[in-house]
Amino acid sequence: MDFWRLLGYSPTSFYTHSSPIDLHPKKPNSRPINLLDLCKEITPPCRLNPFLFNGHLQTFWTAVKSYDIPIYYKRHIFSAEDPTYAGTFAVDFVVEAYKDTDASLPPRTTYYTDNEFDGIGSMDDRPMVVTLHGLSGGSHEIYLRHVLRPLVDSGKWEACVVNCRGCAGSKITTGVLYNARATWDIRQVVKWLREKFPNRPLAGLGFSLGANILVNYLGEEGEKCELKGAVVCSNPWNLDVSSVTLQSTWLGLEVYSKTMGTNMRGLVEQHAEELAKNTRVDIERVRKIKYLFEFDRELQGPTWGYPTEGAYYRDASSCDSLLAVRIPLLAINAEDDPIAVKEAIPFIEFQQNRFAVLLTTAMGGHLSWFESGGGRWFAKPASQFLMKLAQDINLDKLSHSISPLHNGETSTSAIFNPMRRKLQVQSVS
Repeated sequence: MDFWRLLGYSPTSFYTHSSPIDLHPKKPNSRPINLLDLCKEITPPCRLNPFLFNGHLQTFWTAVKSYDIPIYYKRHIFSAEDPTYAGTFAVDFVVEAYKDTDASLPPRTTYYTDNEFDGIGSMDDRPMVVTLHGLSGGSHEIYLRHVLRPLVDSGKWEACVVNCRGCAGSKITTGVLYNARATWDIRQVVKWLREKFPNRPLAGLGFSLGANILVNYLGEEGEKCELKGAVVCSNPWNLDVSSVTLQSTWLGLEVYSKTMGTNMRGLVEQHAEELAKNTRVDIERVRKIKYLFEFDRELQGPTWGYPTEGAYYRDASSCDSLLAVRIPLLAINAEDDPIAVKEAIPFIEFQQNRFAVLLTTAMGGHLSWFESGGGRWFAKPASQFLMKLAQDINLDKLSHSISPLHNGETSTSAIFNPMRRKLQVQSVS
């Protein structure tokens, strides 16, 4: 074992374009700082708990009860505007602490009253982060609160969490769950936030599956994206590679894939009555699955028209979408992550995009990075990146367009379109 692992020290590495974008400080007469230098500036040394010296131990430790990070939410149920993705979804807004919560919802969560929500709009210019959680999670997840806490404690940030349909105590109303490229709900929320809070800079924050969805959204929006910056943590990037790698080892198959499959099967049971209305899905076959890839084969494939789970994974992966991102993006991955595996990280694609920086650590596991005191290291660069952008950078001077995606000129007129999609959704009901 390497000596640095015994001490808990995990080296960090950065990957980006040879000429990352310049960011212009708000302070007059200050020189621009490029995106890579900003990311290095806000990234502290990665020193983790030396007893959790590999990705499996780090990831397993997430099941151990840790100290609490109280975040209070009030929820509003949105109805989808796009009839193609008809249904409802829940958005939880971070609020000041209150006494009466709702026992039917996750801890420290209740619903907005109609009067409260009608008056939610504001002309203030506090930045707001729009957050997406991981597979079968929700706004209550502790990894998510590790990042939100320093932002809201600063008194300068607002935050909300878009819960995937059916997650965090929300209800499914149309027989359709969510998938790894379900960008329609965050798109509607960002549009709504821009109307309700016209002066607030908006940022994105995604974890695991939510990170994959967020990068897909950023790529789809391209130069028109309303977000000013984003952070993604433990993104699985290439879902096909991640799935194959998980199935290649006993731990990957019998621990990680089975646990995630069990979680998704449990989610289906909570909403079985509605999901059974989807005539494309055999709900009894879904109830018999053991592993995550079986769930995707039996539910996601039939729901969205994919012939195999592999076709779904390849279409929903965000590794190509990364090439179309046109806002400052920091991605954080651990190279020993047993779920969002190193083999799936698009190192070369990061070197093709001036707007994106990949920060990797040698250790850290999946959404873990546990330090000796119980904190999670990744919360520091994630929150500091967003704070730095909002407080020190003139976001109005950001240029979102660049020359073609390839380096240099070619002798042909062919241009790769990273946002091509094989799936043409007509109706999912």
